[in-house]
Amino acid sequence: MTSPPTTVSASAAVARDAADLRLAVGRLSRRMRQEAATGLSLTQLGILHTIDRLGPTTLGDLAASERVAPPTITKAVASLVEAGLVEKVGCEDDRRVHRARLTASGQGAVREAAERRDAWLATRLATLSPDDRRLVLAVVPLLRALAEDEESPA
Repeated sequence: MTSPPTTVSASAAVARDAADLRLAVGRLSRRMRQEAATGLSLTQLGILHTIDRLGPTTLGDLAASERVAPPTITKAVASLVEAGLVEKVGCEDDRRVHRARLTASGQGAVREAAERRDAWLATRLATLSPDDRRLVLAVVPLLRALAEDEESPA
């Protein structure tokens, strides 16, 4: 009979699993960015998607949502404003507060990037057997929970 793994060996196994997952997710993410071919950085694209999801939002809320430092958001939003993808609008209740919102071009960029990535990923998923595709899709809620720092639903 074999004994259960020790904490050290279990920790090492989890570390190896984490490295494997990081590499696979990183490669998949990189391929989807390449397929989107927007010319935008990952931070810029993330900001556009967040504004699209939340609607007009403050830079502080964007920084918190994207989990980056406020100066990073300020610089990225400034470049998006310069590119005509985002505009800053004042708050009617408090003139000191400005919100970032997508322009029509920004909305188009979000839509186009998503369509390109989805088309590429759909093509890749179509190469899998139905059982493998179900298996891949079954882990989506777990990956989402990991990304959101939620506890595993398992």
